[in-house]
Amino acid sequence: MSRSRLQPTASLFAEPEALKPLAERMRPRNLDEIVGQRRLVAPDRALRRALEAGRLHSMVLWGPPGSGKTTLALLVADYADAEFKAISAVLSGLPEVRKALAEAEANFAQGRRTVLFVDEVHRFNKAQQDAFLPHIERGVILFVGATTENPSFELNSALLSRCRVHVLEAVSADDIVAALGRALADTERGLGAQQLRVDDASLRLIAQAADGDVRRALTLLGIAAELADGGCIDQATLEQVLADRTRRFDKQGEQFYDQISALHKSVRSSDPDAAVYWLARMLDGGCDPLYLARRMTRIAVEDVGLAEPRAWRMALDAWDTYERLGSPEGELGLAQLAIWLAMAPKSNAAYLAWNQARAAVRETGTLDVPMHLRNAPTKLMKGLGYGQGYQYDHDAEGGIALAQQCLPDVLDGTVFYEPVERGLEIQLREKLTAQREARRKARGGKP
Repeated sequence: MSRSRLQPTASLFAEPEALKPLAERMRPRNLDEIVGQRRLVAPDRALRRALEAGRLHSMVLWGPPGSGKTTLALLVADYADAEFKAISAVLSGLPEVRKALAEAEANFAQGRRTVLFVDEVHRFNKAQQDAFLPHIERGVILFVGATTENPSFELNSALLSRCRVHVLEAVSADDIVAALGRALADTERGLGAQQLRVDDASLRLIAQAADGDVRRALTLLGIAAELADGGCIDQATLEQVLADRTRRFDKQGEQFYDQISALHKSVRSSDPDAAVYWLARMLDGGCDPLYLARRMTRIAVEDVGLAEPRAWRMALDAWDTYERLGSPEGELGLAQLAIWLAMAPKSNAAYLAWNQARAAVRETGTLDVPMHLRNAPTKLMKGLGYGQGYQYDHDAEGGIALAQQCLPDVLDGTVFYEPVERGLEIQLREKLTAQREARRKARGGKP
């Protein structure tokens, strides 16, 4: 194309600027104005080279809010010299999808392509996602889907096979500060005409409060500009604007599962600092504290286990404490539990023994109980040999009938539980090793 790749088509950005929020007015008009995402749009990166060369492809843009997904979709349409059509999976159904595709077909018949931008594409069901497939294959549309959720889980494989997935990252605080500075200096679209006074420390506070979201940062700056007394965005103004800021957290999405995984694995790795950090992150994001109490009780059973049996009781006590005190006081009990679990010795020996025993049950089926272990409440059952030969352990020397077989014949000698050499299980291992050797000798060398 002869026109500059840095100049967008006027139709995409021709709406009245004064009516738009600051974040919309400052939307990047070319790749050089995008802050962050250097991995995708730096001059030497494959996506940028493809855009500038006109080698466009359908794609899914996966990233957190405010990372530039919509902006990149607009620029794809600009660089492709194509019509831009946007629909939202939150607000649209199959009729709206069909209408958009019909318009794209009409454009295609006239020799013009359409970039169909589908925001929150993960909210479409399989049938709705399938509707795009033949139009992508024929080249009627350049499909650009935006999602905050992992496409591997939320999009069907047929759609993913026809698109490239580009991962956008949360924008760094430094890059957000640069975007805020640009908005303050821009007299055409930004706040430059207002000649606002704001220091670098205040801009960084706004950037940090935005938590990787450029749109949110610009919105906060716009609000601060409206509240500024005498054109100065001071500490008092920022306290009003940033009073109720929250971090990114989706109680039903990937961030939730990533963070609970981080908490669990930090405890397992005996890192109390990381454990209490991830607990604080999840509570700050609005996670149900009782869910965290339940998960940490599971950690006590699964990862601490018999190396420190008190962990189980402490987890239940912390759970009970939170139910009695609520937030914020009860959260301290959960924090103490997270720290203590991280510091406790770890053993998954009981967990492994349980899984191996379950697997043995599945593999070997309904094995008979050895006759000497069976209950014999009737004369008939006694006559059939039920309970015959049973040795009452309390009457045996040392309190254990060492020669007595307790597993079914097929599994006799199988070892499920192997204590580790940590915590209380050091003592359990010593005792069990000696006991197993004594059993072997008592049974004539048989394990």
